[in-house]
Amino acid sequence: MSELPSRWTEGPMGDLLSRIEAGRSFKCSERPAVPDEWGVIKVSAMTWREFDDGENKAVLPDHKIDPRFEIRSGDLLFSRANTVSYVGAVVHVGETRSRLLLSDKSLRLVPQSGISSRWLLYYLRTKDARRYLESMASGTSDSMRNISQESLRKLPVPVAPSGEQQRIVAAIEEQFSRLDTGAAALDRANQRLVTLAKRVILAAIPDVWPEHWQRTVVGNAGSVMLGRQRSPQYHSGPKMRHYLRVANVFEDRIDAEDVKSMHFDDDEYSRYVLRPGDVLLNEGQSPHLLGRPAMYRGDPPDVAFTNSLIRFHAGPGVLPSWALLTFRHHLHSKRFMRESQITTNIAHLSAGRFKNIEFPVPPIDEQEMIVTRTETLLSDIARMATLLDTQGVRTAALENSILTAAFSGKLAEQDSSDEPASVLIQRIAAELASDTDQGIGRVPRPRSRRERVTA
Repeated sequence: MSELPSRWTEGPMGDLLSRIEAGRSFKCSERPAVPDEWGVIKVSAMTWREFDDGENKAVLPDHKIDPRFEIRSGDLLFSRANTVSYVGAVVHVGETRSRLLLSDKSLRLVPQSGISSRWLLYYLRTKDARRYLESMASGTSDSMRNISQESLRKLPVPVAPSGEQQRIVAAIEEQFSRLDTGAAALDRANQRLVTLAKRVILAAIPDVWPEHWQRTVVGNAGSVMLGRQRSPQYHSGPKMRHYLRVANVFEDRIDAEDVKSMHFDDDEYSRYVLRPGDVLLNEGQSPHLLGRPAMYRGDPPDVAFTNSLIRFHAGPGVLPSWALLTFRHHLHSKRFMRESQITTNIAHLSAGRFKNIEFPVPPIDEQEMIVTRTETLLSDIARMATLLDTQGVRTAALENSILTAAFSGKLAEQDSSDEPASVLIQRIAAELASDTDQGIGRVPRPRSRRERVTA
């Protein structure tokens, strides 16, 4: 932090808290709790800046429930375990359902008198606090990091006089309200662009095909095959080759950030290696994403594909770009969904069913014209989406600027009649010492062995 304003001070988080209450582990089902059941929150309940009481798991009925773990309106909750980007995420609980419990990955922070819980909430979201928390998070996997109570207690926190805390919090929330209004407008505009792109794709191929278009099925318009099945026996070998899977194939985009490898002998590799112009489709997905297609354009080079994908190689008289557009049309018209077979919440599009789906074949010059016109419209939409994304980045930057101004004393007026923060801290310390001398100390709640190990 830069130099603090007069009448401010700085202290460790532990001195500003009356107590930290750790949650505990419960045996749960995977489904959310219904209103008359007890539920325990997941880390996702605290991840996205607003407390989401729907992100919970139902506690099994044989558990004995301690009501001291119940979450209440006004609580300040801290995610002590999360991914590297979200560990230390903090939320303020507004109106919430009853019978909802702290988990072993959550902490309830209870401020001392004179310390605003929303002051702590917003400070924990500043860049300074985030840098500290991320640096103190332990764990070797990005998928789950942990912050100990000891590290949290040592976090340096600027403290304004109590009255000024309230004025600054009010100013932050006024500014954030304006940003939220703008962000909501951006979200609506983005959604309209998504809808517009779908309409462009659906309009490219009419429901009733012109008489001069050839009518055929996918299997006659080109060659269709599933990729190579993954197996533990291929996890190592002398000829490790890269391959694509469902996680790499998005609509009209191949993501090469996380490409896996397995052993292929030469004959197998020549069978499954991709060539520019091949169209890949998701064979297994959630129903509304089934058959999500993308064209392989040579990047990443020298890759094969697995049986979670279907490859279509356009035959004579069919442009690969036309095939891609046709499959995007089938995706958004839910044509693929109608051919799906669902197992354990995953929809599958078998190669056999895929081959028998109708496929229009206009003359080549008309294919080129329709594809060019559609790609031009979609490019215009993509440019507008990029502009909106830029505004979204600016919104995030403005939020950081507001917090920086707030915690350097530049967002609200100072009042010389406010009690200095140093006096507030001294009084808190004196009250704690007095309670200790009188034997009033806080009675700790019982903690499980797992909590003692993981806290």
